[in-house]
Amino acid sequence: MTRSTFSGKTLFVDHSRLSASRHLRSVSRSARSDRQDGYALVSLLVVMSLMALFAVAAASNVRQQAQREREKEAIFRGEQVADAIRAYYRYRGAGGVNSLPTNMDQLLEGIPRGTKKLQILRVEAARDPLSSSGEWKLIGPTSQDLAGLVRSLTVYSGGAPPTPRNEFRQLASVIPQMTNVLDTDSSGTAPGGEDNSASSSGPFLGVASRSQRNSVMTFYGIDRHDEWIFTPLFR
Repeated sequence: MTRSTFSGKTLFVDHSRLSASRHLRSVSRSARSDRQDGYALVSLLVVMSLMALFAVAAASNVRQQAQREREKEAIFRGEQVADAIRAYYRYRGAGGVNSLPTNMDQLLEGIPRGTKKLQILRVEAARDPLSSSGEWKLIGPTSQDLAGLVRSLTVYSGGAPPTPRNEFRQLASVIPQMTNVLDTDSSGTAPGGEDNSASSSGPFLGVASRSQRNSVMTFYGIDRHDEWIFTPLFR
């Protein structure tokens, strides 16, 4: 304790009490600061977690949209191949299996039109945008893949099996038929990866993607890339 003189009066100051009071105030300020820092850290962690969730969701949406665009392009190109098969078939006289093309180059070469050739298939359409190889799988008229397409179209139309249209009617006896029209079970989850099996080595009536993945879009109710068969048979 010390003595101080102020306005003629003598005051005694207890420094130990002042020191203790200052220490308590300092500890209190430090505790409040620590709590505030803790709240700020928690808030920062919450914000970062939310941003991470939004980033994951955004990335998933971007991937899904990118796949959707590739699928749209695959359908666009596949339908062009189907139209080219029809044009080639008609040019060859629409005489059944022997009038079908046997390789993609025949479609790319075009068909004679006077002294020139009429292009019936773009080079870009001859490539599958859903597979890494870019090679369409050629589907022959006796392929069991066509039976799967018939089943899917039957389900899609409400139970009416599709029949070959116009000049393709004479191929009705060649293409595989469903053993049971009521067999409408789904093929299940796609295995993923790509189909490396050989294409049809003879005449082909359509093409399919080699991607064995589930699709974002559906094509006539079909949600697997490798089961999307593009053919003029039922169009």
